[in-house]
Amino acid sequence: MPVIFITDGFIFLLVFMVIGFVFYARKHEHLSAPWKEVARRPIAMSAVIFLSVYIMIGLIDSLHFHPKLEDTKENEIIYSSEISSVLDILLDDLRKNTERTYSAPMASYAFAKEVIDQPDGKQIRDFPRLKYGGAHLDDPESQGSGDIARRTIIGFITGLLISLVVSALIVFAISKKTDMTYKTTLKKCMRNELDVPWYAIVTTLCFIIISISCIYNLSQYYHVFGTDKVGQDVLYQAVKSIRTGLVIGTLTTLVMLPFAIMTGLMAGYFRGWIDDVIQYLYTTLNSIPGVLLIAASILLLQVYISNHEADFASLEQRADLRLLFLCIILGITSWTGLCRLLRAETLKLREVDYVLAAQAFGVGNLSIMLRHLLPNVMHIVMISVVLDFSGLVLAEAVLSYINIGVDPSMYSWGNMINGARLEMAREPVVWWSLAAAFIFMFVLVLAANLFSDAVRDAFDPRISEN
Repeated sequence: MPVIFITDGFIFLLVFMVIGFVFYARKHEHLSAPWKEVARRPIAMSAVIFLSVYIMIGLIDSLHFHPKLEDTKENEIIYSSEISSVLDILLDDLRKNTERTYSAPMASYAFAKEVIDQPDGKQIRDFPRLKYGGAHLDDPESQGSGDIARRTIIGFITGLLISLVVSALIVFAISKKTDMTYKTTLKKCMRNELDVPWYAIVTTLCFIIISISCIYNLSQYYHVFGTDKVGQDVLYQAVKSIRTGLVIGTLTTLVMLPFAIMTGLMAGYFRGWIDDVIQYLYTTLNSIPGVLLIAASILLLQVYISNHEADFASLEQRADLRLLFLCIILGITSWTGLCRLLRAETLKLREVDYVLAAQAFGVGNLSIMLRHLLPNVMHIVMISVVLDFSGLVLAEAVLSYINIGVDPSMYSWGNMINGARLEMAREPVVWWSLAAAFIFMFVLVLAANLFSDAVRDAFDPRISEN
């Protein structure tokens, strides 16, 4: 039985808005030309491939449902009270194969010594075998390294074969579209003689496919990133945290963008007392420490949830409401920067000839702002959106680290880093939870920053003129 969270609805609404904008931009040269310039940059397209993989995982994890239980009576369907996602089904082995407690990456033994009962009745203190990690090995000490290497090679070869098939299909599709032979298209792709740097796209895609193939092949027999205190697979936690990072980065923008655009255009176009009120509003808001405002808002939400527990059908829906509320608070505290930029640009644009001519012909103020001012400040909007995304992803990690971020029951990189605080104080150090969160967050933020640099260079008219 499907379940739709509030954030799920906003996520797919945002997807439909992006698809609609793509079709709209294709019909308008002034919108499509900068994106074509972005598409010509190899680094930008490689970043797009990484971002697309993250987005696909986030969308799959946003399809929630109540799993079906076994029928107890004929023609009667019973659903579990647990809420799962399609990603949980795909990662079912990682989710269910839990250990008792910590285990290091690729280990076959537990991380800490325990008292073990021997067949002869004696007890010894040693590292016990894991229930799932390396359980197929008879002697992990002698067979472990060779088995890991063998399965890595198998995963590499499998991924390489899949990559070759995918690459061949991409080249074949390009040859059909350009009416060239397959051999000619392949040469042009390798020499980067096409409008789009397909060699960068194919290379990045092959790297991702091979990496996923190796990790998947190893994860069937080992805990690739180890397990946490309760024995849950850290790789599963890191992958599940992708949706939280994307929601924070995208829905916050969806909350902030309309208000920032509206107030920025109004302040710059009308000036006078309207400009004064808007300036006073964002100056006052900037005077309040953002962390304190977020902390106070989250505490108020927690009080409301505690007093209205009957309004929430599950813990997952309660955690989802807190995530949405965090997006709203971050949006409220982050709209001021874009508003200032749009106000300054609008003050300049309102004095240009085509705006003055529209006013002289009696065109309404709303039409002038929508038809003449908004299209000419969209480059600032696009640059701000892509630049703010990575900052918001990092903000979630910081806020969760100080316990005012997402709900502790929700998977997020911030919660993983927060949980790693005590683990880093152990002897020996449990470092893999922090490392896994860092790697996944680093790849997402780096890809977003590289893509945002390309967008800035393509949309900024001052850079384009040079």
